[in-house]
Amino acid sequence: MRGVMIQGTASDVGKSMICTAFCRILSDQEIRVAPFKSQNMSNNSYVTVLGEEIGRSQGVQAEAARTVATVDMNPILLKPESDMKSQVILFGKKLETMDGMDYRKSFYEHGLVAIDQALENLAKTYTHLVIEGAGSPAEVNLNDREIVNMAVAERADVPVILVADIERGGVFASIVGTLALMPNPERVKGLLINKFRGNIRLFEDGISFLEDYTKLPVLGVIPYFGNHEIEQEDSLGVRELSRTSAKQPIDMAVLKHPYLSNFTDIEPFLNEPDVAVRWVEFTQDIGQPDILVFPGTKSTIADLRYWKQQNIEDFLGSLKKETQLIGLCGGFQMLGDSLSDPSGFDGTKADFEKGLGLISGMNTDFIEEKFVKRRRGVAGVHGEAVQIDGYEIHTGRSTYAGKPLISYEEGTEGVHMERLIGTHLHGFFNNDECRRAFLAPIRQQKKLPEPVMKERPDRYSHWAAHVKAHVDWGQIERIMEESG
Repeated sequence: MRGVMIQGTASDVGKSMICTAFCRILSDQEIRVAPFKSQNMSNNSYVTVLGEEIGRSQGVQAEAARTVATVDMNPILLKPESDMKSQVILFGKKLETMDGMDYRKSFYEHGLVAIDQALENLAKTYTHLVIEGAGSPAEVNLNDREIVNMAVAERADVPVILVADIERGGVFASIVGTLALMPNPERVKGLLINKFRGNIRLFEDGISFLEDYTKLPVLGVIPYFGNHEIEQEDSLGVRELSRTSAKQPIDMAVLKHPYLSNFTDIEPFLNEPDVAVRWVEFTQDIGQPDILVFPGTKSTIADLRYWKQQNIEDFLGSLKKETQLIGLCGGFQMLGDSLSDPSGFDGTKADFEKGLGLISGMNTDFIEEKFVKRRRGVAGVHGEAVQIDGYEIHTGRSTYAGKPLISYEEGTEGVHMERLIGTHLHGFFNNDECRRAFLAPIRQQKKLPEPVMKERPDRYSHWAAHVKAHVDWGQIERIMEESG
């Protein structure tokens, strides 16, 4: 197969976004292209049409490539449950929970087999791969058993483009140092500078230095592009979400759990011109928002205890009566009467944990079998019926009574009270009409007009056009065509 691998000088330099752009550019050229990442670490997963888990970045990249996401695009997904242990998802299904040392010792050979199988499967359908690396390829203490960077480039036999983030500073040292420490640097065929701000002419000497010193071409300098509206994969992206939300009449506070998961559920509110999104880590910073969100979590009881230690029960009682509450997945489960996880399937063992008691009669028991499913139905939001779709992914099984939020063909789900909406469905607020119906009472109370929503360009094409305009795409194509 032909293709290219995007590796980075560090985490969060923009590898996922570059791969997303490349997938759309190649798709525009009617090339059968697929994304690939051998091993991903994220609690923000993507559910395939078959109800299997992969990294969210590969799901997004598959959408950009105009193809259906499959487990072969990310055969290994690690979902951290604590600082020491992660849940291992192999080809979309939970394998077991392992600590880092055991994983490194016992899983290495299994990982290589899975990677080879996934690459073989993809080669049956696609002609090109856009492969994403992980972290930095210069982790000298891990390189003897790594299965995410140069080892993957070797097995797929593709060239590598190295990406550096100039916004964080030290771009010259990060590139030169990475090339000096990474294995097989001869496979690197070019450099990309990402998140540039300012006048490009001021960086011309920097380009000349890099090309003279490394003997590699600088294939592009990509200007910072903040409002791309493409879902981000991990909590590093929370900084970007917060940055893009300026002060507005409607104040939304979102609890930033220590084990925050699926934070992309909040992203749609950034498209609302009168809503400001604030992420808060401490109860004292919540204030008196119009909306308070309990988002998803990978360790529900652990995160519930984090907030209870800060006396969040007392704080909830002091909220103004107009404040709307949203509970999503694990955040929804926190709002019930009790939670039970004696075996620690969700990360923290607890025979009984008192919930926040906002949904009377709701109890959650955690079991080993994870519920993973794409769903489509009709939600009743403040008296309006709106079509919604999304996915559920949780080990907790909740029982509750009261007015359901969503009706599916096979039953109902969620809770809708006067001031509270709770659901396990990720992507609930992606529907524009759903957000409008939810925000309508708040806008009426504040005497705010219904905003006129401007037609937005396709986010993948918009981002891809930005990248293509600032790289030497012809040279990148030649690098890819030399592979395989």
